[in-house]
Amino acid sequence: MSENLKSAELNINDIYDEVSDWHVNAGGTKVVAKRMSGRFRRLKWFGMSVWLIFFIGPYLRWNGKQAVLFDIPNRQFHFFDITIFPQDIWMLSLTLLFFAILLAAVTSIAGRVFCGYFCFQTVWTDVFTFIETRIEGDTPQKAMKFKSAPASFSKISRITLKHSLWLAIALLTGLTFAAWFTDVFQLWHDFFTLQASLVAWIVLGMFTVGTYVFAGFMREQVCFWLCPYARLQGVMYDQDTVLPAYDAERGEPRGKLKKGAVDSTKGSCIDCKVCVAVCPTGIDIRKGQQEGCITCGMCIDACDSIMDKTNQPRGLIRYASYKDLHHNAPPAALYKRPRVLIYSFILMVAFSGVGYGFATLSTTEFQVIHNRQPVFVQLSDGSIQNRYTLKMLNKTNENIEVSYTISGLDGATLHGIDESVIIEPGKVSPLQALVRIPDGKLQTELEHLTFTANVISNPDISVQYESIFMGPK
Repeated sequence: MSENLKSAELNINDIYDEVSDWHVNAGGTKVVAKRMSGRFRRLKWFGMSVWLIFFIGPYLRWNGKQAVLFDIPNRQFHFFDITIFPQDIWMLSLTLLFFAILLAAVTSIAGRVFCGYFCFQTVWTDVFTFIETRIEGDTPQKAMKFKSAPASFSKISRITLKHSLWLAIALLTGLTFAAWFTDVFQLWHDFFTLQASLVAWIVLGMFTVGTYVFAGFMREQVCFWLCPYARLQGVMYDQDTVLPAYDAERGEPRGKLKKGAVDSTKGSCIDCKVCVAVCPTGIDIRKGQQEGCITCGMCIDACDSIMDKTNQPRGLIRYASYKDLHHNAPPAALYKRPRVLIYSFILMVAFSGVGYGFATLSTTEFQVIHNRQPVFVQLSDGSIQNRYTLKMLNKTNENIEVSYTISGLDGATLHGIDESVIIEPGKVSPLQALVRIPDGKLQTELEHLTFTANVISNPDISVQYESIFMGPK
């Protein structure tokens, strides 16, 4: 029993020592990550290339119009031939739920993959630092030498070039974001002629300044202090989550190694610190999993290159789970992990809902509201009258001509709507309609009634609505 307590105390002390040795860069030191080639760097470039859709998307045309347009003033979302209206907003809610749960599911399986390869902050920071390292130096030593050098025409011109490129990217980012909500070509014209709306200028200014400051200056500090996802990641991990990890059992004790020499008393780690030099957040992965790790795998590429040079097998730093490192056991199969199963079920429900929504998306929407004040009126000739509000939404891109009829109730006649109605694209046409039944024709106090909105220009999209007719008991 005492031996177990001593062992537990030692483990706790080891954990305390490891945590106390962590170094969180609070912005006092500028991180200049060294760039190295490798499989994870190529994968990172591939992940970053997904953002080309953000810049190219607004310029895609479909039937003479912008293919994807979030037209908020007119409350319409256009996706090629599909138009989403506020009545279909539940589909957007399910889509957001799908991606939120997908993010949690991926994190529980392979850590912060989104942060490392797809997050806009990571991507824009990587591009900005790429520009900076090409102009000022790709190592902390070169960057410091450039910074401490006396002012000269060369230095000032290079700094000016760097910030000019940063601002150009920031401006393009702000303009592109605004272009998803209005016609992109008209937006360019409005900006160049200084005729853009105040909202457009505000959006451009906010995104330009935000991109320039966050990607150019704050960088990893955004991940440390502003991003809530970094705070939540811990609750999504378990012992089967695979993350970039240092194999201390193989690497320790670390020490320098002469070229061609073999020292059986030392581990595989030669303490070259290249894994630290390439980390975009400046952490030392050898000190364990930390808040700053965005699981980009750059440290794996760096370590593998050193292992190749020292003729040692790769994998000293690798994607591995806690079970793999500490219990020599492979991660549990995905179907045996409860949280993955729960995430998968929610994803399936959300995806099915969105699929159902698109499959049943209609080009018109018809609604009939029975006015209840009063429920019915008995006219002087004894006939019973009910009042209804008819609302027809045109989801097409052309005017439609609609006429209304009723059926399903013998003797019922429709009044108040004598002619067909023209409904513009994206508009709702509310009408007041009266339905009368002669005295003696109403069999019960509640009868079913069917309203039909006949689209004269396109009968295939005509629609019906089941309602009721009410009378005295």
